[in-house]
Amino acid sequence: MSYLVYPGAQHTRFHHALGAMFLMQRAIQVLRFKQVAISEEESEALLIAILLHDIGHGPFSHAMEHSLVEAVSHEHLSLLFMEQLNEQFDGRLQLAIDVFTDNYHRGFMHQLVSGQLDMDRLDYLRRDSFFTGVTEGNVNSQRLIAMLNVKDDALVVEEKGIYSVEKFIVARRLMYWQVYLHKTGLVAEQLLVRVLQRAKELYRSGVTVNCSEALELFLSKNVPSESFDLNLLETFAQLDDIDILSAMKSWRNHPDWVLAQLSNRILDRTLLRIKVKDKPFDPVRLEKKRQKLMKRHNLSQSEASYLVFGGTISNQAYSMEKENINLIRKNGKVIDVAKASDQLNIEALSQLVVKHYICYPKND
Repeated sequence: MSYLVYPGAQHTRFHHALGAMFLMQRAIQVLRFKQVAISEEESEALLIAILLHDIGHGPFSHAMEHSLVEAVSHEHLSLLFMEQLNEQFDGRLQLAIDVFTDNYHRGFMHQLVSGQLDMDRLDYLRRDSFFTGVTEGNVNSQRLIAMLNVKDDALVVEEKGIYSVEKFIVARRLMYWQVYLHKTGLVAEQLLVRVLQRAKELYRSGVTVNCSEALELFLSKNVPSESFDLNLLETFAQLDDIDILSAMKSWRNHPDWVLAQLSNRILDRTLLRIKVKDKPFDPVRLEKKRQKLMKRHNLSQSEASYLVFGGTISNQAYSMEKENINLIRKNGKVIDVAKASDQLNIEALSQLVVKHYICYPKND
């Protein structure tokens, strides 16, 4: 929902997938030039893995993950799509699947697809920075790729690339606060999640909720990951943002006040008020606002909770507990970038920062 804040943010995940694949081509060229052996089969697998790494995202991407399909991540759905394609292509995607799932014996390849300095992040940071106009996120992806190497089957960055890595980590931190976790985009995403929750609640209680056949299927039942068969996968593939938007256009006049209110607020951009701070909000304050809304519109506690609610957001630009971003010095010694950096804030950026928010109607 970032386009509500930054009107230029209309680019799609398809753009991102192609961009990430292009960067993977460059990374393969760089590593081969530095005498890292990568066969044609491995090269093809890397390109397939990065091209399809996000294919499991549903409508509105992360905003609605676990809303349409509960307890099933987009990574798991991506894997299901890849396995289905593997059958259609007589097993030619198997190596790509092994790389994607980190089951291939050359671990640096998985790091190129999914790591703290992978082609995914190198593309989306620069792409999102460009389309939003938030220049703080503009990383030098080409320079970072040119500095890549492999040591003991792990991805490393040459020591002279340390400043580019520092810029990358800081850029990621700033993009999360300014774009991905921007409070206006956050409240819009929360409304979108609650639209689907309310629609599901009504549908499963026997209330008519008009929408596309594909969307109706996922409103009607919970689908555990082990039950995601080919038919469900094909139905999920039919869904996109248009299904949700057209459904909300229908629901804006629904007799259920909560569903209509949520739909109208998103479509008309009359979002809830949101307040964000470092410390938890007083729960009594939130309950007073909920009680006021209940009284004004004759709502139950659960109904009012769709429009008055709180939560938390977190930001961690770099995790020292996962696969670290390691630098390699001229003497061959490998060191974590946070230890090597003369920027004291790099280690500080590895700390998880949690903020608290509350949302409620502006006039209540």
